[in-house]
Amino acid sequence: MSHQTKLVLRALLAQPAQSRNAWELCRIAGLPSGTLYSILAGLELCGWLESGWEDKEPTGWPRRRFYRLTQDGAQRAREALAPAPARRSWLPAWTLRVTS
Repeated sequence: MSHQTKLVLRALLAQPAQSRNAWELCRIAGLPSGTLYSILAGLELCGWLESGWEDKEPTGWPRRRFYRLTQDGAQRAREALAPAPARRSWLPAWTLRVTS
């Protein structure tokens, strides 16, 4: 998982039940829109996000698309962002024995 994807997930997990538009997510995650939209599309394809258009067009602005983590997506995001457990050496135990 890329560092940028983790930034987007953290932004969404700040208030997982709240829908956010792309501009808000760009601001919170500190990412440009071109990077953000490809991440959002990928997360939506995987079922981590759901999205929808706002009901009516605000005066003078086009309608905005809002994104929110699904229940499963929120759980998976928490798991993906959890610190990795401390790892033991990747060498098998028998290779660590010192013989004289």
